Amino acid sequence: MSKVDADIIEAFRCDGAVVLRGVVSAAMIDVLQDGIEANLTSPSPRAKIASTDGDPGLFIEDFCNWRDNPAYRRFIFESGLGGVAGELTDAREIRLHHDHMLTKTSGTRQPTPWHQDQPYYNIEGSQTCSFWIPVDPVDRASTLEFIAGSHRGPWMMPRTFRDAQAKWFPEGSLGELPDIDADRQAFRIIGWALEPGDAVAFNMLTLHAAPGSNRMRRVFSMRVIGEDVRHAPRPWTTSPDFPGLANELPAGAQMDHPLFPVVWTG
Repeated sequence: MSKVDADIIEAFRCDGAVVLRGVVSAAMIDVLQDGIEANLTSPSPRAKIASTDGDPGLFIEDFCNWRDNPAYRRFIFESGLGGVAGELTDAREIRLHHDHMLTKTSGTRQPTPWHQDQPYYNIEGSQTCSFWIPVDPVDRASTLEFIAGSHRGPWMMPRTFRDAQAKWFPEGSLGELPDIDADRQAFRIIGWALEPGDAVAFNMLTLHAAPGSNRMRRVFSMRVIGEDVRHAPRPWTTSPDFPGLANELPAGAQMDHPLFPVVWTG
């Protein structure tokens, strides 16, 4: 049975981001909360602190933990979101690209700046979908926001969140983001207050950002890809990094590798 209707699919393809109300069961939210708490208790070597030293809160991220975190693994394979991604992207097969935990503790001031995700990655293709799944209520003032339609391109320069360095594409090789917050009325900005069980789905090229948070905001992001996505090895370290993958998966190949398991087939 479909979990999304035709209007949601059309909105995803038109705007590059949609809200999915009640798409995750209460039981799966409990599983995910256990996984996030285990992750926060014992972060991986890939974890990053994205807030500054003077921030009264903490913004911590961690990546690629599904093989070591049984709760994450259960959620990825049993939540049903792989099938939702298949419907949204019109893919016949959905693979996990990576998992990403993002937690902002109460009082965190550090925003997540405007950016596209795909330029940080090692992939090219259009059948991409990220799910942003909170296990805590998120009010409209603290939620993820999107520039509707920006998934159509172009690719914009990816920069580090804390100090805006270009550690990926060389300076000048991609266009720079406009100052969106200086003239928000010039853009169609969309975003939603969320409750546990809700999720946001968005294309990996959709421009998005989030402010700080006045309450605990624990989020799991499940980033998945369809069959038109191909490996694009980079001469720099991608975020997340997949060490040694370029020696095992040729450029232009489908992402057929144990790091990227199939989570759904149609």
